[in-house]
Amino acid sequence: MPRSLDYRATSAHPAEKVYAAMVDRDLLEQQLKHLGGPGAAVTAYETEPGGVRYTLRHGIAAADLPSVVTSFIPGGDLKINRTEHWRAGGAGHYDGTGSVEVVGTPATARSVMRIVDVDGGSEVMIRAEVTVRVPLLGSRIEEAVAGQIEKLLAAETEFTLGQIS
Repeated sequence: MPRSLDYRATSAHPAEKVYAAMVDRDLLEQQLKHLGGPGAAVTAYETEPGGVRYTLRHGIAAADLPSVVTSFIPGGDLKINRTEHWRAGGAGHYDGTGSVEVVGTPATARSVMRIVDVDGGSEVMIRAEVTVRVPLLGSRIEEAVAGQIEKLLAAETEFTLGQIS
């Protein structure tokens, strides 16, 4: 059974500024240098009318993973391809979808994302669902992966908001 997680963060900045920072290619590359792990890179980036689509590669060293996760990863390090598609939904409102592939494993994730203006600034909301198709251990691995995703989201948000002037 998939593991769901909800992530929320607020900012004193309007949604337009937060969105612009979150999808800025240069900031994404800087963020990956600081947080992306081994082999991190922006592997695809394209703008389209009203939005943007990009793919990021993250890496997590085996030493930083729980043993329940490393037991099913070939080669030790975890390689993650994450694709996000963002579009403007109106004034002060941005919607996104995301998908994650954990390379060489039966682990995936999907997300629905939103940035909206709220009193005093904006709010980022992400709802993700992690699925690991491994008999018996799947739920334990999903929990570990979901925990890693929550930590990554918090670190990325802190980094991005710190870059907004």
